[in-house]
Amino acid sequence: MALPPLHSFRVFESVARLGSLAAAAVELHVTTGAVSQQVKALQASLGVELFEKRGRQRVLTASGRELQKRVASAMGEITEAVQALQSGIRQEERVAISLSIPPAEGVEWLTRPLLRFMEESSSVRVSVITAPGMPQVDWRRADIAVIYGTPPWPGFWWSLLHGIRMTPVCSPQYLRGPRAIHEVADLARHRLLHEDDGSQWQQWLSEAGFGRGGAEDIHFEDFGMVLQAARDGFGVALSDETVSARDLDEGRLVRPLPISVPAVHNYYCICPEATRERPEIRAFIEWLLSIGE
Repeated sequence: MALPPLHSFRVFESVARLGSLAAAAVELHVTTGAVSQQVKALQASLGVELFEKRGRQRVLTASGRELQKRVASAMGEITEAVQALQSGIRQEERVAISLSIPPAEGVEWLTRPLLRFMEESSSVRVSVITAPGMPQVDWRRADIAVIYGTPPWPGFWWSLLHGIRMTPVCSPQYLRGPRAIHEVADLARHRLLHEDDGSQWQQWLSEAGFGRGGAEDIHFEDFGMVLQAARDGFGVALSDETVSARDLDEGRLVRPLPISVPAVHNYYCICPEATRERPEIRAFIEWLLSIGE
C-alpha cells in the first residue's frame, strides 16, 4: 500500500494539535478549505475516520489518536534531524500577526481560544494590543482588529464576528426579597447600568413593552465597570449570554428575565483592504470568524 503524501500528515498533525481546521490553516499559511481537503484526502486514503466534530472543535477518534501519537513522534524526530543539519543556520522565522482587541472585560469568549492558539501554534506569533474602539486602533502596529461598534468604516474590510443579543444581568441577590425581579415592571425599583447614552436600555425596554427604567441610572464609559457594578449589586446591566458566560456559569451574575434583543452594536473583525491580501492574514481571519460562529 502506497503511503499518502507526507504533507497530508503534517496537516493532520496540526489540526489534531490545535483542534480546529481554521487554526491549522493559520499555522500552515493556507486556507481553511485547503486544510479540509487534505484531511479528507488522508482519511479517504487510509479508509478510516480520524476526527469527529463536537461543536466548533475537531476531536480525534480512537484511530486518530493512535495516528497522531505516531505522527507527532515522527515529525519531532524529523525536526530534530533537520535542526541538527542546519546547526548554526538561522531557523525558519515565525509569521508575526498583530491583533488589536477591546479591553479584556467583555471579550473573554475571544481571549480564551486566542490564548490557547498562541500557546499551541508553532509557526505563528500573535501579539495583542488593546483599543476600546475603532478611532483608537493604532493601524501602524495592528494587522487586524476586533471592534465593538457599527460599520461602515471606509477603506477597511470587515465582517461580523459575534452578533450580540442583550439581556438583563444582575447579582443573585436581585432574585430574593421584596424588591426581587420577577417581571419587567420590577426594573423600575432598581438602577439601570449603562455603557452608552441609554440607547441600548431604551431599545430593550421598548421591545419588552415597558417605557420606564430604574431611578438614578448610572452611566459608565467602560463596559468592565458596568459588569463589576452589576456583580456587586449596584444595579442591573445589559449583557450578552456569550460575553458573560463565565459570570453566569459561576453564579456571579444571573438572568432575572428571559427577554433578549439585538444589540445596538456588535463585534466585528476588521482590517485594511490591502492587509487582507496577505495569505496569513486571510487564514487568521478565517480562524477568528470560526470562533464567533
